[in-house]
Amino acid sequence: MKQFYEDLWERLPPALSPPDYQRRRRYLLDDLRPSDRALDLGCGAGEFTAVLAGAGAVAVGVEVAEAAIARARANHPGLDFRLAPIDGPLPLEDNSFDLVWSSEVIEHVADTARWLSEIRRVLAPSGRLLLTTPSHGRLRLALGGIERFSEPLGDHLHLYTRRSLAQVLEEFGFAELSVRAVAGPPLLRRLLLARAVR
Repeated sequence: MKQFYEDLWERLPPALSPPDYQRRRRYLLDDLRPSDRALDLGCGAGEFTAVLAGAGAVAVGVEVAEAAIARARANHPGLDFRLAPIDGPLPLEDNSFDLVWSSEVIEHVADTARWLSEIRRVLAPSGRLLLTTPSHGRLRLALGGIERFSEPLGDHLHLYTRRSLAQVLEEFGFAELSVRAVAGPPLLRRLLLARAVR
């Protein structure tokens, strides 16, 4: 899987326009406090790490692909970007963040249990988790077919609904859960926004 992401980041064009960028950015900034110690987990090329830092947070970006980290460092010199093992612990101390932001990442994670456990470990007590992921309600799947959203050789390993995302967060001890679907007509929303507290 690591090689898959290295190859992907090598192939992606330099100027990326992340999907729903402005909507996701607003969601992040609405919850951000200027003094937050904030982790951008799955930071990619560092766009949201830069948003966090620009809003006054002490920001760290973490990614599993060296090619993505190299791109993030080139795009945003001076910010803190770190490489993490794809199947190991995060290279971060316990209770070290007030906010973990992970946007369009959870659907790519093979071991969701380990990943959420690591998020809980690095979040300080009462720390907040903000996630975004594609929404895959029944009607979207019925109209588009599962193959459209989860290709056999693709990198989306899990498909989430509002209910399934809330259930997995609750199962891992997160509280004050809020999961909502946005972007698109009712019953066909394409994006889930989730917030939870450790």
